[in-house]
Amino acid sequence: MSDHAAFDLVREETIPEVNSLARHYRHRKTGAEVISLINDDENKVFGITLKTPPDDSTGIAHILEHSVLCGSRKYPVKKPFVELIKGSMHTFLNAMTFPDKTAYPVASQNLADFYNLVDVYLDSVFFPLITEDTFRQEGWHYEIEEKNAPLTYKGVVFNEMKGAWSSPDALMHKTAQQALYPDTTYGKSSGGEPVVMPELTYEKFKRFHQTFYHPSNARAFFSGDDDPARRLDILDEYFSQFERIKVDAEIGLQGRFNEPRRVAATYAGTKAEGKPRDGMVTVNWMIDPPGGREEALANGIISYILMGTPAAPLRKALTDSGLGEGLMGGGISSGLRQPMATFGLKGIDPADAGKVEELILSTLRDLKEKGIDAEAIEAALNTIEFSLREYNTGSFPRGIAMMFASLSTWLHQDDPLAPLQFEAPLAKIKEKAQSGYFEDLIGKRFLDNTHRVTVTLSADEGQGAREEAAEAEKLAAIRAGMSEAEIEAAIETTKTLKALQEKEDDPADLAKIPSLTRADLPREIRTVPIERGDIAGTRLFTHDLPTLGIFYLDLGFDLHALDAELLPYVPLFGRALLQTGTEKEDFVSLTQRIGRSTGGISQHRGVSTRQGRDGTAAWFFLSGKAVPDRIPELLAILRDVILSARLDNRARFKQMALEEKAMLEARLVPGGNGFVDLRIKSALTEAGWVAEQMGGISYLEFLRTLVKRIESDWESVQRALETIRRLLVNRAQMVVNVTADDELWRQTQAELRAFLVDLPSGPVHRIDWGIGVPPVNEGLTIPAQVNYVGKGANLRDLGFELTGAANVALKFLNTTWLWDKVRVQGGAYGGSSRFDLVSGNFAFLSYRDPNLLKTLDAYDGSAKALRNGIGETELTRSIIGVIGDMDPYQFPDAKGYSSMWRELTGTTDAVRQQRRDEVLATQPRDFLALADALEAVASAGRVVVLGNVSAIEKANADKGGFLAVSKVM
Repeated sequence: MSDHAAFDLVREETIPEVNSLARHYRHRKTGAEVISLINDDENKVFGITLKTPPDDSTGIAHILEHSVLCGSRKYPVKKPFVELIKGSMHTFLNAMTFPDKTAYPVASQNLADFYNLVDVYLDSVFFPLITEDTFRQEGWHYEIEEKNAPLTYKGVVFNEMKGAWSSPDALMHKTAQQALYPDTTYGKSSGGEPVVMPELTYEKFKRFHQTFYHPSNARAFFSGDDDPARRLDILDEYFSQFERIKVDAEIGLQGRFNEPRRVAATYAGTKAEGKPRDGMVTVNWMIDPPGGREEALANGIISYILMGTPAAPLRKALTDSGLGEGLMGGGISSGLRQPMATFGLKGIDPADAGKVEELILSTLRDLKEKGIDAEAIEAALNTIEFSLREYNTGSFPRGIAMMFASLSTWLHQDDPLAPLQFEAPLAKIKEKAQSGYFEDLIGKRFLDNTHRVTVTLSADEGQGAREEAAEAEKLAAIRAGMSEAEIEAAIETTKTLKALQEKEDDPADLAKIPSLTRADLPREIRTVPIERGDIAGTRLFTHDLPTLGIFYLDLGFDLHALDAELLPYVPLFGRALLQTGTEKEDFVSLTQRIGRSTGGISQHRGVSTRQGRDGTAAWFFLSGKAVPDRIPELLAILRDVILSARLDNRARFKQMALEEKAMLEARLVPGGNGFVDLRIKSALTEAGWVAEQMGGISYLEFLRTLVKRIESDWESVQRALETIRRLLVNRAQMVVNVTADDELWRQTQAELRAFLVDLPSGPVHRIDWGIGVPPVNEGLTIPAQVNYVGKGANLRDLGFELTGAANVALKFLNTTWLWDKVRVQGGAYGGSSRFDLVSGNFAFLSYRDPNLLKTLDAYDGSAKALRNGIGETELTRSIIGVIGDMDPYQFPDAKGYSSMWRELTGTTDAVRQQRRDEVLATQPRDFLALADALEAVASAGRVVVLGNVSAIEKANADKGGFLAVSKVM
């Protein structure tokens, strides 16, 4: 039924590309627009998006995004968002601020839960409480606890953005965007600049919500198998409470530059030893808004042709140049009304920035004048088409991906359904592809486009200290200018805010948050069909699942075939198989062959303690996918890369090592909690040690040494790579995992058998490493304004045997004590704990944290928090949240892979059902068992901090040098 009393149907259209009936509505009373996609996706999606263009860099839109989720008219509790995290079976729950919009998307496979999420989000967006205390907590406030204490800034977003801008990559993107769009909202920082954030007043904050958070400025999106009529009823219930207004939220167009510009800036970083390699440079263009779906799709394809693979011509020119260590930018992004294109390098000598710029421009000129390799175009078109047809968004809900695609045009009054359609525009592009179409695009988008900015960043070792000193001086001056009464008022404000943060919500208000009940929860685990067998002497798993005619293949190689000293080579060995070429073809031809014939081939690793602590599962995987008529070629490519990859390609291997090093260094600031987690667990179990060797700080240290060894002792490096191949490639020690429907599998068995027979087979050679590191407390310093604070231990080694109920207690702990103490009161962006029932490994972790010792104190108080007890409502919500975590939405390929991984780790369906039963049966006494374990962590846990030098030094001074300090960056 498409008619509704409150909405006009603007358009109805079937979109085969996304298997949906699409309806575009406009709310009669307010003008709010709705896209309703009706399909069979059980992962139901809703999102409400507002245009929110900021006129300054105080972070007003970002702070508001946080604040509207801190209580609303219908749900007047401190953190309904957290209550949903705790007690919902959501598959997605978040909010995002962009340069020109703010989006609030949710998803769930459970219908009742889905409606609960939609209602809480709509009430939060349109009727938030947004008190001044919420503004202070989420945005910024002066903090001072006693008369003689110094004044400080505190606020969740304030510290989040301090952490964000500690990343040179993020700083580069911001600098380039602001330089390209100086006269529009894109020239402001929607996330916020900590240096100007204190200029934002509560009054302006409130006006921003009143101006932009209105149905007349809203775009609502639904997708899934829920009732399409009820969608409109739910929306009208909220929209109809408003009158139509005119909202001036249009994104103005940036006027064009008459000539290219250059910008030079610095970041807080460490100067490289010897030849400077501490710089980065990008060449950036502003592109005209696409004139339709064909132009938008062509922008993505030309970006892929130029930079999408290691063999892409511009990417290869940059990496082959030796001017830098890692790439920056990947072409044209579609997030802005006037798209932004970026190409560049990091790890350069800043003096070489001009050389990089000229290399980019000359390579583009050559491609336009001499033409692009036809096979590169064919490979790109096949890869893009495969991706569009598969539409595999991984763990990210497909409906939310479709929402953001629609918004790229919908936000600017263009056709919201066009981005979901690709058949006709792709056909047109394929017709034009061989007649200079993409060469012409290079001219129009880049060479003939004078709206270009080249941005160079270089490290400044003193910048971090100067920024800290400038903030301290500013605060000292503000404090000196305060009267006694103003200081007392600031102290009182601090106390009031802390009291509110610590105050418990009224149980009656908490009960208003809609929630499922235990009776709503499925008691049985979700199973995946699996057949276990053998093929050509190789262990085989097959999964009969509907895959839309795509054949998914995973080849697993047991890393226990390798000596311990070879493990750090494995990530680069995996890249080398696919990126160095083979005996038959160079790596450019190989990459094009993969693109022309398959849906892609990837390499990755899996490491875990086995059930019952029965050793370590450690595997290297090659995964590929193809449509039926391309399966023989997929297998032929895999045979070539496994048996004859050019592991003697020294130049290419060095490029990959430099890229890998640059990638890890770039991840230190945005992903510091992950590095801390790996570091803690490297001292707890063999699996933890192995994972850190191939992805943590130890791996980064290995890469730095390896880069030098490639120059000084290439023979030993190549010998290590050849040894890995010789030991790993043994079909008697491999696993094969196939995910496809049964008919396709029957058609493919013979070809797969022939493929395996060509691989070597020999005696099984298995090494148990049994290696760990001493559990030393560490302070790992990086040039950042925030910290990542961790503390952990192995609970089994401390004498505790916990059940699945421990995860319920931790869900409660993460969303109450740690959320309140580390995030709300401490000002960190996040605080949580992680526990692995299989290994017994446990860790507390914080994210973008201004504190160190205060956070450790919060961790040590966790046991007491658990002993305070839990009510039935809180217990039920925590159980629901854990069950939701246990039932993630997965596409068929992920289901097949997960099933295989459970086999390799000994996680039977019986074990899974036992854990689920333990979760469902959780009682308050289980919280006491975890409390005992966390008391042991408080006294015996290992501390690892990655972060600010002065913060680590001060903590050591205060605590008697309890951290062994070392410099990471």
